[in-house]
Amino acid sequence: MNALVVTSLFFTSTWASPTFLFTCLQPISFMTPAVPAKGHLREARQGLGGQHGGDAAHSLGFACLVESLDEPLYLGLDGVVLPLHRPVAQVLDFAPGDTCALLQDVALPVCGLPLTVVHHMHLICVWSEHLHLVRCTSVADASLISVPSCTPQPASSTATRFTMFLKDKPTFNTHVGICLGSLLLLVNSYASTPGEDFIPKTALGILLLVIAAVLAYAGVLSLSHGQPFSLVCLTVSGLWCGSGLVYILAGQGVLRPEDLTPSLVPGLAAFTLALLLIAIVAVLAKRTILSIIALGISLACAHQIASLSEAGFGQAATAANYLLVCLVGVYFGVGRLLSYITHGEVELPATWPKEKSSQTQTTQQDPEWTGITLVSLVMNLLAACVLACPLLGVVPQLSVGHVPWLWTAGVFQLGTCVLSYRAMDTLAATFSGFMAVLRFAEGYSALLTLYSVRPDSPAPLPAVFSALLFVSAAFACQKSLLEGLYQLFFVAYCVAVAVEPRGFLQGGAQGVQAAIFVASAGVLYVYALNMHFSRKIPTGQGLAKALVSRVNALTLRPHDKDLHAPYLGSSKYADAEVLGHACSALAAFAVTATVGDRGALGVPVLPWAVVAGGALQLLCGFVCFSRGKTFESTAFVLYGVMWTVWGLTRYGGLYGESRGFNVAVGIICFMLFNVLVTVAALFLNVAWFAYALTFQLILISFLLDALGSLPYGYDIGVTIIFGLVSFYCFLAHLFNSTFQSPQIPLGQALVKLSGTGGSSDVCPHVPARKAASVHQIAEIMKNGGICGMPTDTVYVLVAACNRPDAVVKAFKVKKQAQDRPMSLWISSIKQLEPVKHLLSPLLLEFMQAAWPSSISMVIPRGPWLDAFGLGEAAKHIGTPQSIAIRNPDCTIATYLINMVGPIAVTSANPTGEADTTHHNQVYAKLGDKVNGVLCDGPSPENIASTVVDCTKIDTGHIGFFRVGLIPKSKVLHIFEEVQRRHMQGEINPAFEPNISDMQSIDGLYVEITEEPQERN
Repeated sequence: MNALVVTSLFFTSTWASPTFLFTCLQPISFMTPAVPAKGHLREARQGLGGQHGGDAAHSLGFACLVESLDEPLYLGLDGVVLPLHRPVAQVLDFAPGDTCALLQDVALPVCGLPLTVVHHMHLICVWSEHLHLVRCTSVADASLISVPSCTPQPASSTATRFTMFLKDKPTFNTHVGICLGSLLLLVNSYASTPGEDFIPKTALGILLLVIAAVLAYAGVLSLSHGQPFSLVCLTVSGLWCGSGLVYILAGQGVLRPEDLTPSLVPGLAAFTLALLLIAIVAVLAKRTILSIIALGISLACAHQIASLSEAGFGQAATAANYLLVCLVGVYFGVGRLLSYITHGEVELPATWPKEKSSQTQTTQQDPEWTGITLVSLVMNLLAACVLACPLLGVVPQLSVGHVPWLWTAGVFQLGTCVLSYRAMDTLAATFSGFMAVLRFAEGYSALLTLYSVRPDSPAPLPAVFSALLFVSAAFACQKSLLEGLYQLFFVAYCVAVAVEPRGFLQGGAQGVQAAIFVASAGVLYVYALNMHFSRKIPTGQGLAKALVSRVNALTLRPHDKDLHAPYLGSSKYADAEVLGHACSALAAFAVTATVGDRGALGVPVLPWAVVAGGALQLLCGFVCFSRGKTFESTAFVLYGVMWTVWGLTRYGGLYGESRGFNVAVGIICFMLFNVLVTVAALFLNVAWFAYALTFQLILISFLLDALGSLPYGYDIGVTIIFGLVSFYCFLAHLFNSTFQSPQIPLGQALVKLSGTGGSSDVCPHVPARKAASVHQIAEIMKNGGICGMPTDTVYVLVAACNRPDAVVKAFKVKKQAQDRPMSLWISSIKQLEPVKHLLSPLLLEFMQAAWPSSISMVIPRGPWLDAFGLGEAAKHIGTPQSIAIRNPDCTIATYLINMVGPIAVTSANPTGEADTTHHNQVYAKLGDKVNGVLCDGPSPENIASTVVDCTKIDTGHIGFFRVGLIPKSKVLHIFEEVQRRHMQGEINPAFEPNISDMQSIDGLYVEITEEPQERN
């Protein structure tokens, strides 16, 4: 029974925070209600870029505004309502739900209901009192839209209350979880007697694990948008997770009653200090609720330590402290609910955050002081305390009762690793991954004491790990000198483990952990202060960069937000190849250890092979896959599975006498998969090819060992070679991501095909949601290039009309049939103003009423076409008698046409083939003859546009060549309304601007186009 419980402890500790890891690994989503009926949105076009800066300006990732009433527009941010007026140079109509993330440094739209833009976690939500939630979208896929400078005004409206309530919802959930856990421990501490527990230990442990999972979930959510309470939340989650596992072991009889005290004391002592430091910082930052809760739980832990020696004193004091935490939590929750229900009329003190003063601010943008780093420091503090206590005589020795604390720290380090990748911080993610490996290896060594096994540390492995940590510490100095010096403590720790045969159980290594305990506490305090205050304690930030800048041979890579940019349609994570290659090196050198007569458990290779080579490799594969790096993710997942299977089989005591054909078949399957990986690496670079090829040699050694035909020394030789290649790849990726020059060579692709293998002539594929991408495609078209572009229907191939050579090229690339000519697209009817006298007034009014939409109009050909600069290429657009013209209902398309001018358009597929419905299909169908592709994922509609015959519109009749996305009845209804207005003699609003609609902005008169009274 005991063996079963202990062997499943790793999985139990991981389950203890399932929501923590799940929340770290999953993007946060929001349910989007149905968008209101067809309305019109207005998007500010470029024209006032840079004119609306100022201290009050904010940057958002998305805005979706509904134009309806004449009420002013309000933008709610951080409890402040900012009134927006009409700083718009040009306006454009588009439908609800259209992405308006194209514009950068441009003012927001004007006119609309009072809306509230809520920056909630990874989402930007636009909310209205009348329409409720209008739109949600991922911030990761949107570019910046700047809010014009304006004077903040205090707000107490429903929208602002909703904003703050939604934004602080994770904090509310955090208080509920802490109240529940405190109430549970309050009842147990108050009602238990020295001889009998009120709540059985197993039940108490399970309940604490459930509450820890809830707190971890709330902590990750609040951490994602900089809530200061997230650190307390995750710290308390780790406390109750570790103690809950200890109670389960005690309840199941794995721990004897006399072992409970030495098992709990190290962890409780670590969290007592961590929460005390957090409480001090909260007091200095004048965060009342936060300081009381942190101090109350810290004192509760201290008194719980005392109760383990004197139950009569400690239990009552512990109950009193948890009672204080419960009361504060209830006060906070009631205050929040009252404020929201009464629309801010009833507001209890300290329950709503006040305006940030000049003395305090949250520097979420600085990776040095993020909450992720602080959580990692708390877990290092916990592990150091557990390992140093035997040396200081606090506990007799490291035992199985300490495994829950160490593995809890390991699980949380894995979570901070994923969160650091989400924060685009490769160095922090790599260090957190290293710490997770250490925690599981230390816990494994403590676990073996249950079986009376005294493991010997394989000397080469800690030495290799110390080298990896030294490289990480050297590069961490570019963030801050303090960060690099702190990581050097772990280098010394690994050296101490390497020189002593008993490794983690030896006094030298435990002495270094005592130093790490002090260092972790100091760094935690400094970083927590710097996170809350504008006046920061110097940490040596920028010193390493200043020193490197004086070295002529080295050039630091400037901060580039696109350095770790994912592939199109993928999530934003930092590059995980650094950690993946480092883990391969660790796993490779781990399996070189000789077991001999000590047995598989006598050498602690299992955690290094399974955790470093297996779990972390799989994590790196997930990150690579999320970034869209299919090959890298495939390799890491395959190698992670192989290291896990081989580690458990060879060093987990499962190998035994089972060598033979069955094991060989499994290894051969892995070899066949790796052959495919090796072939694919030929198209990437030399380093990846060497990496895959040397792993194939390791698989051969596994196969020979299974068949009993392994030559002496072959396995150690090829494993060392693979380890060295992995270390080279680790160093190269880390160095190249830090320095712009020189670069450690990774080699070119060994095999190159058209459009693959690292060719420099690959057609650029750029995301349509970025303004810079649209500008890039516009420049290509202005220079005579042809590009693929998304529309409101399917992808099309476009060329600028003022570049006749590009139009001819597009016609030839498409292999256009004479009966399917190209069409002409415009961004708005105002682009026809130079030739309006050549067009029918009724036609112009019909265009004004029907566009922008998925309606193409076939109109008579005439001299008006010469105004667009087509020259001889005009013969490829339309027929000798007519031409199709359209104004698409697509923000991206109209924005591009505005910069380029009218364009010639044809479908992005060879004649006779199916329509192109994804940006990947454009290049696949047309090849490198396309000069660029503007990518926006799948097409919103797979139905083509409706083609209307307007050649006889002056006679009062229209026809249909094709009925597509827009139904025939709707087109006819629009035409009837236009005819009615035309017969009544109404002025076409397209070309008759009213001077009363002109507004002066910074000395310039800007026209504001009003909506027609009736619009379909």
